[in-house]
Amino acid sequence: MRHDTGLERCYEVRLDWRWKSIPPSADGLTVRQWLNTQPHRDDLATPAMTMDAAALQHNITAMADWCAAAGLAHMPHGKTTMAPQLWHRQLDAGAVGITLATGPQLRVARAFAVPKVLLANELTNPVMLRWVADWITDGGDVTCFVDSLAGVHAMSAALSSASAPLSVCVELGAPGARGGARDLTEAREIAEAIRDSPQLRLVGVGGYEGSLAHDDRPESIARVDAFLADLVTLFESLTWETDQPVITAGGSEYFDQVADRLAPVAASGALAVLRAGSYISHDDGLYAAMTPAARDRSGPQLLPALRARASVLSKPEPEFALLDVGRRDLSFDSGLPVLLDAPGATVVDLNDQHAHVRGDVAHLAVGDIVRLGVSHPCTTFDKWTMIPVLNDTGTIVDAIRTYF
Repeated sequence: MRHDTGLERCYEVRLDWRWKSIPPSADGLTVRQWLNTQPHRDDLATPAMTMDAAALQHNITAMADWCAAAGLAHMPHGKTTMAPQLWHRQLDAGAVGITLATGPQLRVARAFAVPKVLLANELTNPVMLRWVADWITDGGDVTCFVDSLAGVHAMSAALSSASAPLSVCVELGAPGARGGARDLTEAREIAEAIRDSPQLRLVGVGGYEGSLAHDDRPESIARVDAFLADLVTLFESLTWETDQPVITAGGSEYFDQVADRLAPVAASGALAVLRAGSYISHDDGLYAAMTPAARDRSGPQLLPALRARASVLSKPEPEFALLDVGRRDLSFDSGLPVLLDAPGATVVDLNDQHAHVRGDVAHLAVGDIVRLGVSHPCTTFDKWTMIPVLNDTGTIVDAIRTYF
């Protein structure tokens, strides 16, 4: 673990009623003291969210090794977990920095001494821009996206008194995508405006192919490839204000294609950066079906690390059970949770605090505890301020703090 990261603060907090699923028997103990008692998963109240220690470490190592072999640098998207303990494990495994999405997330990174940050988003708020300028003056290494002339002007105005320029990447998009300049001509105009601004420094190009496709159809694969080819074309057409310009893309679904298109650019001296983040916990739904390895393409074999635990509250009908876990605890934006302990039953709906299970629930009894996998970890992590990490015997060996 790196020194002076501030991570020990995660273990100094005292446990009490504020920490969902942490048992009352831990009240008054610091997290470190509680872990020293070797608590077990069966000590947790429900609903609970846990992480599997072996799966977590496997995923961190597997992605680091794959990126190295593919010729990519990795700046995993920290917004997935917002967990500095996990960020520093990713950095220790070889990540060159952490990607983030908002100003408040940058503040978390600075508080926990993240050495290099890519803000894969536009930053136009003058309050946060001035704060970033202060961080850079204090030694911070921050790069952010910009996708419009208006954005360049807003950044330049907010940074008019900054002592050092802010490094920026032109974001390329496409019609129907999320952010990003809509064509190469517009992107080149933005790059020229950046070079004309004393407050900004043109260091690269970036984009997000995940907003262009959501499945494995040939036309989706082709659209992602075409976008990445345009990103390379843009990169090769620009003049840089840095010795090692950046070309960056990559969510957690099409990173094999990112490697195919971007890694060759690194041979010319560029830093080709993948930003995949959800790999760290993987899942049992969205990414279980859509990561490259799941589609028989190049990519690391990942393991689901997040496991919810819920109690059976009621069985009011022969093929219906109600669990004490719901939308306040589990993601539901990209598929419902996956019931792992009842093969003939399915979660069919979530309320705020309840999961509706229908099917073969004959073997479930009121009071039983069942496990659930999640679909889309990004919107699960944000529902938990502390997530216990379990070894293969169920002993809690760590507790991950999140800062959303």
